[in-house]
Amino acid sequence: MKATKLDLTKEFRNYYRAKATPEVVELDEAPFLTLEGKGEPGGSEFARKIEALYPVAYSVKNLSKQQGQDFVVPKLEALWWVDSDKPALEVPREEWRWKLLIRLPDFVTGETVETAKKETFKKKALELAKMTKFERLKEGKCVQAMHVGSYSSETETIEKMRDFMRANNLTDRGFHHEIYLSDPRRATEEKLKTILRQPVQ
Repeated sequence: MKATKLDLTKEFRNYYRAKATPEVVELDEAPFLTLEGKGEPGGSEFARKIEALYPVAYSVKNLSKQQGQDFVVPKLEALWWVDSDKPALEVPREEWRWKLLIRLPDFVTGETVETAKKETFKKKALELAKMTKFERLKEGKCVQAMHVGSYSSETETIEKMRDFMRANNLTDRGFHHEIYLSDPRRATEEKLKTILRQPVQ
């Protein structure tokens, strides 16, 4: 009998959906494969670390499949922040810090990820694969909105979110979070879909 393949985007629809207008959502804790870095979005370090993260994610998938628990590797996500009191847009893009994320099923353990890292390095000699981590993140209450269009025009949607937060007496708590629903290699800029999410209190 063929094993069922878990699709996290269907299993956790609320996590991977957002409205065009800002709204408040409550998010539970979840496990992630992560890889931290610094530099402009789409820069060389950003690209190299994406290229290291995905092979580890697929190695986790293959190890899980061998144990009868297959899953679809979901969309790329990232947390963004700056080491400055200034707003992020006033800080040079090469100073931006980020953490790439790929959500994992609840049955994946830290031990599985460690094994996957070793296998990835053995097969592909990717030194950066060793830097990936297994982390559990809980953002709790967040304001989110769907941004449709180029990444460079996200400020328009972020401003709408900030207006909504001010109107509802909410303040930032934690890092700006993006979920990349579209593949930029296939979708045109004006059709790119990105969930923008901000933990609040």
